[in-house]
Amino acid sequence: MTLRFRPLLALLVALSVTTTAVFAQSAADMGASKPRKVSTLPLQPTADEANAALISAHLLTRFHYDAQPLDDAMSEKIYTRYFKLLDGEKVFFTQEDMAKFAKYKDQFDNEIWNKDMSGSFDIFNQYILRAIDRMNYARSLLKQGFDFTTQDTYTIDRKKADWPKDQNELNDLWRKRTMNDWLRLKLAGKSDDDIRKTLDKRYSNYIDRMKQLDDQDALQTFMTAYANSTDPHTDYMGPRAAENFDISMKLSLEGIGAVLQQRDDYTVIRELVPGGPAIKSGKLHVGDYVMGVGQGESGPIQDVVGWRIDDVVNLIRGKKDTTVRLEIVPGDQGTDGKHDMVTMVRKKVTIEEQAAKKKVIQITDNGVTRKIGVIELPMFYSDFGARSEGDKNFKSATRDVAKLLGELKTEGVQGVVIDLRNNGGGSLYEANELTGLFIDKGPVVQVRDARGQVQVQGDDDPGMAWSGPLAVLVNRGTASASEIFSAAIQDYGRGLIIGTQTFGKGTVQTLIDLNRFAADTDNKPDFGALKMTVQEFFRINGGSTQLRGVTPDLLYPSNGDDKDFGESTYDNALPWTQIAPADYKPVADMKAYLPQLTQMHDARVAKSPAWQLMLDELNQYKKLADRTSISLNYDQRQTERKQLDAMQADFRARHKAIDGGTADVSDDDQLDDGLNPSERSLKSELKQQEDAKKAPDPQLQETAHILFDAVGLIGSNPKLAAEVLPYGGKQGDSASMASTSNGPASLPTPMTQPAAAGSSSK
Repeated sequence: MTLRFRPLLALLVALSVTTTAVFAQSAADMGASKPRKVSTLPLQPTADEANAALISAHLLTRFHYDAQPLDDAMSEKIYTRYFKLLDGEKVFFTQEDMAKFAKYKDQFDNEIWNKDMSGSFDIFNQYILRAIDRMNYARSLLKQGFDFTTQDTYTIDRKKADWPKDQNELNDLWRKRTMNDWLRLKLAGKSDDDIRKTLDKRYSNYIDRMKQLDDQDALQTFMTAYANSTDPHTDYMGPRAAENFDISMKLSLEGIGAVLQQRDDYTVIRELVPGGPAIKSGKLHVGDYVMGVGQGESGPIQDVVGWRIDDVVNLIRGKKDTTVRLEIVPGDQGTDGKHDMVTMVRKKVTIEEQAAKKKVIQITDNGVTRKIGVIELPMFYSDFGARSEGDKNFKSATRDVAKLLGELKTEGVQGVVIDLRNNGGGSLYEANELTGLFIDKGPVVQVRDARGQVQVQGDDDPGMAWSGPLAVLVNRGTASASEIFSAAIQDYGRGLIIGTQTFGKGTVQTLIDLNRFAADTDNKPDFGALKMTVQEFFRINGGSTQLRGVTPDLLYPSNGDDKDFGESTYDNALPWTQIAPADYKPVADMKAYLPQLTQMHDARVAKSPAWQLMLDELNQYKKLADRTSISLNYDQRQTERKQLDAMQADFRARHKAIDGGTADVSDDDQLDDGLNPSERSLKSELKQQEDAKKAPDPQLQETAHILFDAVGLIGSNPKLAAEVLPYGGKQGDSASMASTSNGPASLPTPMTQPAAAGSSSK
């Protein structure tokens, strides 16, 4: 979590009853409140789904980097992880329920091998029924209200708690959870009638979303439990998840170029993608309601009110140059407004939001002004399909960064910061190629397979896109491919690594299309995909980033999330190991200036109001995050609320002073209003998102200033510059950019970390 998203507020908002289970929360993101499409219980596995599970098992037990047999021992691991996914907070099932489920502990291996998924589906069906029952119980409590004069407390984090002993204990738990939801709204100034209406609608929506869960959801969750039991980064992806993953890696899709969101019963246009058919039509606008979808020029219109978002997505996406018709109600008219029909031809749409971006930070200090270029890279993306087909405009992180570097050089920057904060990885190939933009030639990463064979990958093309001063900004969310790049830059002495300890993921995954193994190809089954760990990568110095991550040369304060986030938090993470170093030589040593840079940094941030404000916000976030329970007494919570409000008001005032009178968020947005995001207006949600993007970023600003200092120190000692800049400080050329024109001709594509699931783009 970055400071730009106000961790204090984020933590307060998280204390809602609808975040009860990991899987349930995902389902909530997809669902709608009054579905026209309701799954029939009990859910039953299809033959294709049983085959998908069997094929996955064969691959995992034979080709995984740490292949483990699918036996009773693995079955018990799956059992534990399955319930962690379904009921990680232990709020749906009781100890009595778990005693009945215990018979399945050693049966999941037999089920998969025999293509009989009855046990896993039985548990999933019971999960749906329990979740619906709990929401109905919460709704019943709303009628009578609550007594907030008691000394009851509500446990915030139940991951380490026991399941409730019986139904009575479960009811008491839900009384407190519902009570907390009511109290948050009450503290925000809502009347009792408004609170009842808001919460009843919230719980009712949740029930309807649960009823929309289908057999794909059941298999996805169970097989994720199996895959994650082999190692933390192996995943099963059902057909829907596999398609979205492919889009996230390519940064493109075939559709109309609209980002959709579910709000109550309706699918709403949240964003229009630049250059897409939707925005070019001039007939669609943010906030418009999608009421129906028709195929072709004259196909029937399918009413989609109440559908889950991914079902609407499937109707709108389609092959390039085909026609789709949308029945729209303008957002400013409300859902009862006049219906309009919009016809569009689907095209290939590029998703630029996750692409590399640049900006220039101009710093003036002691009468000296310098330009520092910044390139923000959210992930290591690559469209290997378009590349292999000869598409000259295929998306590639390396190509985009090379282009941006050329533009920054034209703009006269004297140093470059590569911002990899919260970059979870992506293509291993791109990580290797991107490093080549900053070194002349040489090894970048070592990769060891399950047989113990080590392959060295590197940059074979001479020349650099940028050979000047370089810094890489990282945090705990910097993982995998980002760690490969950061480690190589550090080992070569090519630049300074600045920030906090990185994630610590040192494994490589490959994506396997399970349909390749279908026996009956005529029926075109859709088994989904398996993202499987097949290799481990090592630094060129022989060390590993596994568990330990990359330690920055200059450390920034942490927000304390390392105890809950990172490779070291996984109970089945691979151990740290090391191998022999590759044949490489450091090309520079910017660490020679590190003591001076650190001293200058410490002196500057000690006087920086923005940095001190960041530290105060971090400290307050840690205090809130360390709490295990909160009071349900109104007077006590009101006192705490006033203290938090006063603190937030102080933070806002300090932000306004620092920002020159423009706050990053409004006063109202800073307070805990007791609402879930989808319960606020789309306008206010988009405004908050836009404000967050504009918010000052003290860590990035300070990193640019450190590089500013480095440029000055290098310039003051030309003799030493030959040691701290690569290849004697001579500016490189763009020859290395040519190396990005060729890529692997075949799949599966090695990758180091899946991209995070984003919004639903069409």
